[in-house]
Formats: sequence, C-alpha cells, structure tokens
Amino acid sequence: MGLDDKLLTMPYKVIGRFEVRYLQILDEKGNVDESLLPSLSDREIKRFFELIILARTFNRRALSLQREGRIGTYASIYGQEASQIGSALAIEKDDWVFPSFREMGVLISLGYPLWMLFRYWRGDERGMKTPEGFNILPVSVPVGTHIPHAVGTAWAMKIKGHRGVSVAYFGDGGTSKGDFHEGLNFAGVMKVPCVLICQNNQWAISVPREKQTASETIAQKAIAYGLECIQVDGNDVLAVYSATRSAMDRARDGRGPTLIECFTYRLDDHTTADDASRYRSEEEVKEWMGKEPLIRLRLFMERKGLWTEEYEKEVNRRAEEMVDRAIEEEESQKGPEPVDMIHYTCAELTRRQKKELREFVWER
Repeated sequence: MGLDDKLLTMPYKVIGRFEVRYLQILDEKGNVDESLLPSLSDREIKRFFELIILARTFNRRALSLQREGRIGTYASIYGQEASQIGSALAIEKDDWVFPSFREMGVLISLGYPLWMLFRYWRGDERGMKTPEGFNILPVSVPVGTHIPHAVGTAWAMKIKGHRGVSVAYFGDGGTSKGDFHEGLNFAGVMKVPCVLICQNNQWAISVPREKQTASETIAQKAIAYGLECIQVDGNDVLAVYSATRSAMDRARDGRGPTLIECFTYRLDDHTTADDASRYRSEEEVKEWMGKEPLIRLRLFMERKGLWTEEYEKEVNRRAEEMVDRAIEEEESQKGPEPVDMIHYTCAELTRRQKKELREFVWER
C-alpha cells in the first residue's frame, strides 16, 4: 500500500459535515405536499398564475417583435417563469434588486412599466432609467459582474441599519465567474442581508452544467463561504416563493445571506441570436416541457376550484391588451437624442465633451 492509500484510510477526525436541502412542494402532476405548502390566499395563488401568463405574453410578443426587426436581440424567459415570479413576490418595497439579462418575469412581477422594458430591448437605454419608487438596478448583461454590487449594497444597508435586503439574479454560467466567488466570500464574512438566486437552467449558452463544475449541486458552493443554501424545484412557483420568503426573512433578521439554486430549464434558445438545436436534443427539451411551471400550477388550481377555461381565457385577454398597449406606447415615444451619449457618460462634462456638444448643436 502506497503512502497516498494509507492517507486515505487513516482514521481521521471529522471536523464538519454538510448537507444540501432540496425543496419541492408542487410536482409536475399538480400534486402538493400539504405539510410544506406556504400560507397563501386564493387571491395570491391566482396572482402567481396571472403573472406567469402576463410574463409569457410579454415574452411571446418580444420574440415576434425581434423577428420583425422592431427590437434587438432578446433573451427568452420561457420555462423559467416560476423561478422569477415566485421569488419576486417575496421581495418587499425597501429591498434592492440586481437583475441579469433574463429577468423580465422579475421586473414584470415588481410592476416595472412594460413599455419601458420594450424600450430597453429596442436598444434605448432609457428603458433602464428606473422610475421613482423602484429599487431596481439596470439589467446587467456582463455575466456575474453585478453580484459584488448586490453584496456591497447589502453591506451598506447593514451599516446604516436599514431593514432592506438585496437580491441578485444570475444563471449557472455566472457561478463560473470570479465575481460570484468574491461576492459570496464577502457576503459570508460580513454576514450581509443578501439573497443570491441562481437560475440553473442547465445551459450557459451552449455549455452544459456538467462541463461548468464538478460540484453535485450549485447550491453547495455557498457552504465553503459560510452561507446558507438550498436547491429548489425552479419550476415550482410555490417552492421558489417559500424558499425566497424564508431567505429574505432570515436576512432581514440579521442571520446572514442565502444562496438559492432554482433547478429549472431554458425551453427556448439562449437568445434570438442562438440556435439551441445545435447543442441539445429534442428529447431533452420535450422531457422538460412536461415539467414546465404553468401546467402544474393549472392542475393544482383546478383541483382547488380556482381555475376554469373561461378564467384562463380572460387572463390571457387582459395580458394581451396590457402588452399591446405597452408596445403601442413605446413605439409612439420620441427616440433618444444622440447627444445623450455625452450627457450621461460622466457626472460632469469634460472639456472635450463640452466641445463636442457645442459642435453637435451647431451642426444641427
């Protein structure tokens, strides 16, 4: 027996054991674990359903607009609505939200103006000029870079004695970035009021999850940094809500940050600039289609007497009207002034920018 083999078989003292919990309340057949069901009114359950419909309607219209050349490259949220809406409805007014580029369901749930979201996807950055009353940071397209920002904001709130919590959203690909590890390390050391939500949709563009990390779960990465962690069925809106609500309460009470891994699936291409059929099979997509969020919630609501065909038709009608009005409003707006590129680059205009501004006005 070699030295390495002896080391492996020595009776070491165990100094720690760790586990990753998994939460599912509503399965793909509409069955619920009553013992885990959060206390929700019928109105709140319907709210989940109606927001999923609204988010899907927005998503469907955005894909159509992109194909017509009326907006730019768009990142679909199809299949991930439960991870977004379930978590968003656990967020309170004084909390701060740091989205990545695939969180339209979050922003819609929080009441962000739909027409401004279409403005953003049209390529007009004024769509991310967050209205008063919303603690929502602009969409972060660079992968993972906003995680330290969310942690820093949480630290500032802790220092100032605020009761708010910061919430950062990112995908499984984001956990391969240094920003993720730096953010989690700082969050754990400073015990900040922050909830980090990873939407593990199995693919970082064309890179499958198993080629990103050898960890059995993404949730367990939090353990090394001293954070609480949980993996939830990301297509179960009730489980996502329950896990997020618990993590938010924990952070608000000064008990530190949590990493939530929402185990979900991206049913569409990564963006409209991608062709997912080049790297994943039809069988895989079909399997996940049967697990998607709306089917199971509909079955659950039907058994509770909360769903009828007429009800869903009315919900769809209202959603289509809202989205169509938003598109009409956005497309009726005046476009941005080119000079805005200079106005909002720095806190104060530089000498060169002032010169360029004078020349621009004179030329016009």
